Amino acid sequence: MISHPQFIIVGLSGGVDSAVAALLLKKQKHHVEAVFMQNWQEDDDDSKHCLASQDLIDAQTVCDALKIKLHTVNFAAEYWQKVFQHFLDEYAAFRTPNPDVLCNKEIKFRAFLDYAKSLGADFIATGHYARRITDGGKEHLLKGLDPTKDQSYFLYLLNQEQLAASIFPLGELTKQKVREIAKGAHLPNHAKKDSTGICFIGERKFKNFLSEYLLTKPGNIVTTDNKTIGRHNGLMLYTIGQRQGLNIGGQKNAAEAPWYVAAKENKKNLLIVTQDRTYPTLAAKQLVCNQLHWISGDEPTLPFECSAKIRYRQPQQKCVIQKYSEDKLFVDFPTPQWAISPGQSVVFYQQEECLGGGIIL
Repeated sequence: MISHPQFIIVGLSGGVDSAVAALLLKKQKHHVEAVFMQNWQEDDDDSKHCLASQDLIDAQTVCDALKIKLHTVNFAAEYWQKVFQHFLDEYAAFRTPNPDVLCNKEIKFRAFLDYAKSLGADFIATGHYARRITDGGKEHLLKGLDPTKDQSYFLYLLNQEQLAASIFPLGELTKQKVREIAKGAHLPNHAKKDSTGICFIGERKFKNFLSEYLLTKPGNIVTTDNKTIGRHNGLMLYTIGQRQGLNIGGQKNAAEAPWYVAAKENKKNLLIVTQDRTYPTLAAKQLVCNQLHWISGDEPTLPFECSAKIRYRQPQQKCVIQKYSEDKLFVDFPTPQWAISPGQSVVFYQQEECLGGGIIL
């Protein structure tokens, strides 16, 4: 809670979370305005997927209901250069990136923050389920209190300056409570479905979408003992641990158990699969990561005991991190971790605090 009124600009997506964030700040007597970011350049075929035009209508309707000004801004060029090109490069290298993490760093908490400051704002606010506190002269990012919605994982690349200028009004609320607040305030989007899919691009048939931008090369699907049992559509379209979409069920002399992607042999263009959930690449106790970022600005003294998440919807796992090389960390887990995927983020925590993270190699 900020003690006195401030000029706060809310990133309004058209969804219920950012709408309630704006509502709560307005009730606290702040001067609230909103920004709708259009960050994907649509064509006629895109409209049925991204629905940004409908989101803009919803955002304007919310602003009309709250009697706040709505600014619209197009960051499509920044999004392509800073987020989407990296997304494509990672898939072309047969890794599985997380565009939401980079989108937050480069668009929502950089391009948007700079734009809001140019309008004279003291703070920006978003509908993220996370918390920020200031202690010991440092900004600290904490998990949202709703364990099913906590989004600190996606915010681990934020720095001290970005955090200091950011407010998360929903950090201490549950999703159910947010819906109740929206309904009670008669917000027009109180029952709107949560958005999913790629950050700012929306829901897509992912393989088809990726194939529009990258050349996919079909190849063989082989078992861990080198038996060919099917064909893949291109290695970049699959991730470690994937079970759905392999189309290799009902193999002769094979168990009824599901098949999983165990590895990708890039040079031979082979997708390697197994029915053994304990296969070493699917249940590993170690990983190496690089591109390290610490929210405090300071790396902890190593070796360091903490917990980590290797994907968003995963409970925190105890681990020890230590130096692997000058720019890499070695992360050791006491229990095997399922489907550690190169290109994804490993995010470090100490109890409720998000410390930072890196990219899995």
